[in-house]
Amino acid sequence: MSRHVKQRIVSWMALGCLLAVLCSFGMDASAQQRFPKPEFENGHTQPPTFTPAPRADFMEVVDVFVLILSLSVVTWLVLNKRSRKGVFWASIFSIFYFGFYREGCVCSVGSLQNVTLALFHTGYQIPYTVIAFFVIPLIYTLFFGRTFCAAVCPLGAIQDLVALKPYSLKSWVEKTLGLFPVVYLGLAILYAATATDFVICRYDPFIGIYRMEGSFNMLVLGAAFLLAGVFIARPYCRFFCPYGVLLNLASRVSRRHMTITPSTCIQCKLCEHSCPYGAIEKPVPAHTKEKRSGLVNNAIFLSLIIPVLILIGGYAGSLLHESLAKVNPTVRLAEQLLNEVETVDGIIPLEIEAFRSSGQSLESLYAEAAGIIQQFYIGGWILGGIVGLIFGITLARLTIYRYRKDYEPNKGRCLSCTRCMDFCPVEE
Repeated sequence: MSRHVKQRIVSWMALGCLLAVLCSFGMDASAQQRFPKPEFENGHTQPPTFTPAPRADFMEVVDVFVLILSLSVVTWLVLNKRSRKGVFWASIFSIFYFGFYREGCVCSVGSLQNVTLALFHTGYQIPYTVIAFFVIPLIYTLFFGRTFCAAVCPLGAIQDLVALKPYSLKSWVEKTLGLFPVVYLGLAILYAATATDFVICRYDPFIGIYRMEGSFNMLVLGAAFLLAGVFIARPYCRFFCPYGVLLNLASRVSRRHMTITPSTCIQCKLCEHSCPYGAIEKPVPAHTKEKRSGLVNNAIFLSLIIPVLILIGGYAGSLLHESLAKVNPTVRLAEQLLNEVETVDGIIPLEIEAFRSSGQSLESLYAEAAGIIQQFYIGGWILGGIVGLIFGITLARLTIYRYRKDYEPNKGRCLSCTRCMDFCPVEE
């Protein structure tokens, strides 16, 4: 089988995995039910709830210390030692400590939801540990590139270990799937800002594996990601991780960054296909200077098309606001009462029974739900506009010619895994 055929097969597999995951999200979203403790009228007794004791403050500080130490060691291994073996063993440590021992929590990826909720709801008291786990990897990335992704993040580390026979994806597949993390980030912020849900934590595909428990669907989802990761390296990191969007932006302006060769590139081409994440940019020969008229026409076209894309994206996002708002339990309850859906197979839903026991009026419930729907309407415009802007920027980048004389990692997409270093014959 030719390499071209293999690439097409893997590309279609990637799209299939994306559709399967989206369907799984939709199934879980429609099934979730959250409600306050009700006073039942049918004689049912609420079983006692046992709340585990909070973790000691000292251990929270230990977690932050281990995070800083791990980031420092991995950064040293990547930038100074240039050691793939060292990064591998650091990944093993992260899997066992941040994964199985800490059970994937506190997680830097999910912490952005806590930060968002704290920004939009002053009554929410965010732990300092969560702030630290959100900010510290971004600071390291701003100075040293995505060394957090290399071996410290337990979600990325477990995927990196299973990338045994990765195939390169077509450029158009990579770019198309690469838009989804932006959408996912926007949805996560929107749902956290409206105090609806923490969707990143709810749909974390590896949390069930690290906790060795969870719903059947989520365990299957995690296993599917790991299986796909054998052939499509780090599918969650590249095509789903919302925190990766922030790390991508920070890494682009990093002061120091991993390099393929320790000194001068000799154009041996041995590293050309060494990156399973498609982050190596090839040399681009000098280009004949384009006519001034052509540059002016491109500038005029982009100045017109980008605002149009922003408006189209914002309008499309606003059309989805009611569907997005139905995930909110208050909106869902108001819709059930408004449509007089008071029984399911002859049984009164617990949410409705709890609402009746609370003494709240229907008018106040409808007013609260209307306010939440309005928040989703505004958020839908913003989210859609940002997606349109990013799509326009992607088009603009295709029209910009970049001269490059060496093989270089793309600072935004490069995960600093150091795999490519072993292919370079140049010694320091």
